[in-house]
Amino acid sequence: MKKLLITTAVLFATATSAFATEYARITKIEPRYTTGYQDTPTTQCQDVEVPIYGNVQGGGNAVEGAIGGAIVGALIGEAIGGKNERNAGAIFGAIVGGDKAANGSSRQIIGYEIQRQCSEVMTRTQVNRIRDYRITFEWNGVYGSQYTYNNYSVGQRIPVEVSIRAK
Repeated sequence: MKKLLITTAVLFATATSAFATEYARITKIEPRYTTGYQDTPTTQCQDVEVPIYGNVQGGGNAVEGAIGGAIVGALIGEAIGGKNERNAGAIFGAIVGGDKAANGSSRQIIGYEIQRQCSEVMTRTQVNRIRDYRITFEWNGVYGSQYTYNNYSVGQRIPVEVSIRAK
């Protein structure tokens, strides 16, 4: 029994620190931010003039068109026709070409209309995000601070480890 008491006394005398878990009160919270970027889709619209197409009958001078069409038609008809039919082919080509040029219709722009055209565009914006929190806490008149990812509230009690060391 005497040896047990001596061993216990030596252990207490040589111990340099003691640990205990206590509860401290949070007195201040400071969020710390980091900067990042976020791509956000946005819709951009603009008004655009769009041509309106229509068929126009005998566009231009009918006499000039008929003469030009007759000449082209005669040349094509003469080239297609054989030796004996050269004149007949030329005459037929002139008639068809002149008629087509004088009475034909063409597709042309007849006006414009305003249309709203929209497209989706990615917009990059700078955003601040919370990285962590710096909390200040108090235990028995002793203040400390620590970084944490937990979102605590002022006045909340948190567990702290208290260490006392002899010098």
